[in-house]
Amino acid sequence: MKFSSAAGLSLGGLLIVGIAAPVTAQDAHALQADTRHIDTHEIGAQDMGAHMEMTKPRPIQPGDRERADAVAAAARKVAEQYVDYRKALADGWTIYAGNIPQPVYHFTRDDHFVNAIGRFDPAKPTSLLYIKTTTDGQPGYKLIGVMYTDRYGAPESELNQRIPLSIAQWHVHTDICLPRWSEKVDMSAPDARFGPKGSITTEAACTEAGGRFYPHLLGWMVHVYPFESDPAKVWNAGPDDEHGMQHDAMPGMKMGPE
Repeated sequence: MKFSSAAGLSLGGLLIVGIAAPVTAQDAHALQADTRHIDTHEIGAQDMGAHMEMTKPRPIQPGDRERADAVAAAARKVAEQYVDYRKALADGWTIYAGNIPQPVYHFTRDDHFVNAIGRFDPAKPTSLLYIKTTTDGQPGYKLIGVMYTDRYGAPESELNQRIPLSIAQWHVHTDICLPRWSEKVDMSAPDARFGPKGSITTEAACTEAGGRFYPHLLGWMVHVYPFESDPAKVWNAGPDDEHGMQHDAMPGMKMGPE
């Protein structure tokens, strides 16, 4: 099934808006792993590489820590309900691209995503974040955190209202070239051309390679790890995020100008 690119769409709990070509549900699901890059001056984000960008940290303001702590507490309350991933599946959370090896697997609720477009409710994260485990030879998933989203194009002021940018950094994914679905391509390989870590970053190069280029596919996202005892790790982001944010492996990885 393909979806029109004329408006924002909910695909696996992720915002797809303003793209230049139709997007399949498979496209959205395959991009659940973290990447980034965006070209948008009005939000003041800082460049972190060829495929991702993160919001610029702000000086802490009175009340920021309390607001962030309240969100983390709400995230923990939700997460505690779904330590058993089977409970999440039973309650309507859907795992996407489960057959694709990923550092982190997203169990997503589309209705929560739709709600997040209009208002922020910490009790309704868009996704639950799991890592794959094996116990007594049986595969399973360990819950490590939750993910909140906002619409693509949301200004930093809006993101800051949801979770203070002095505490958390949101990230966004763009400039991604996907292979044809008939191709069997390992997009996680160190020398990958396609996908969120791929070396292809322009539409011209993507077309030449026979791929499909998307200027931006996914809305703003932020991860929260409420089970961490260290406050710094609750809001971990960027190259030191051990839960799937391995941006040091991305081509063109660099920090933007202050």
